[in-house]
Amino acid sequence: MKVWNASNLEPDWKPPACTGWGASDFPTIVAVSARFRFTGGADGLRRRIGAVSETNGILYWSVTQKRWQKLIVDAYASPGPDSNRHRPDFSVDEISAGRTLFFQQEDNRFGKVIYRMRIRTASTGRLVFDIENSTTIRYLLIPLFEPGQVQSIYYLEQEAAGLWRYYGIMRTSGKAGGLIAEDHEASAINRAVAFYRHLAGIPTDQEPPASR
Repeated sequence: MKVWNASNLEPDWKPPACTGWGASDFPTIVAVSARFRFTGGADGLRRRIGAVSETNGILYWSVTQKRWQKLIVDAYASPGPDSNRHRPDFSVDEISAGRTLFFQQEDNRFGKVIYRMRIRTASTGRLVFDIENSTTIRYLLIPLFEPGQVQSIYYLEQEAAGLWRYYGIMRTSGKAGGLIAEDHEASAINRAVAFYRHLAGIPTDQEPPASR
């Protein structure tokens, strides 16, 4: 795991071209790199990516509370960017290259947010998808992140039979992102690792936490 923020990035730093991201003000970057064993193949991973409702109840280590607690308190697939209606989880066939999907997620800090998920690559040995907020993220009704200011991209590549490589990059932009990074780097790491563990089929509250 690694965290960078505006204080330790070069002033002219730009995201790698493979992310498709442009330059932003006060960026905070969290990266997680790992290998994990998974015998379900690419279709099994596509099913996990599409099963939005199964992220409900993901646990992470709260550095403030010093205990494991729920990160996601509700999540469901949505028919579109402007809809609060539920729909079934995305099927394996929907996790295909070029598809853009939407889901709503409520976490323990920022409430309900609609996210856009775009599937960039979905082949037998490689999956790439990105996620960004489609609606404003608020804390206690105060706007923190405008649409598109919380972004992530995930690369999953099969290294050998039953063995996959994972690389996830998360970025927040804007003044709130810089503030959060300075005060809550450990929390940002634990949130990012919770998603990785869920995707890899590892108990999200497995000891030890990524950061205390």
